[in-house]
Amino acid sequence: MVDWDALTQAANDIAARAYAPYSGFRVGAAALVDDGRQVVGCNVENAAYGVTLCAECGLVSQLHATGGGRLTHFVCVNGAGDVIMPCGRCRQLLWEFGGATLEVLTPRGVLTMDAVLPQAFGPADLDRGATTGTNAR
Repeated sequence: MVDWDALTQAANDIAARAYAPYSGFRVGAAALVDDGRQVVGCNVENAAYGVTLCAECGLVSQLHATGGGRLTHFVCVNGAGDVIMPCGRCRQLLWEFGGATLEVLTPRGVLTMDAVLPQAFGPADLDRGATTGTNAR
């Protein structure tokens, strides 16, 4: 059984370390990995807003820096501790590194990634393009 409270607390703890001097919107993310590890990430803003890193980017970086694997459970919070939804870009990251069965704690409860990002584009779509000579879906 997943301890969602402990995972949410880890996200809150890392949100406090976010670098958000421009928006003031701190975000923390925490996830469990299929080998039992926990990984975290926080947002890191930049004066050139387009190169800001979302918390999920840091989390995925830590995932690979500590041995890789697949994400199994994920939560994202704002600086006030509220559970929030990942942005579209980050949902794509979560799909890539957790897949359809990744469990995500959302403001509406736990959902699998295939409910959070229905009909997602992923590695299988690239393979399909390579065999057909096109990358059209």
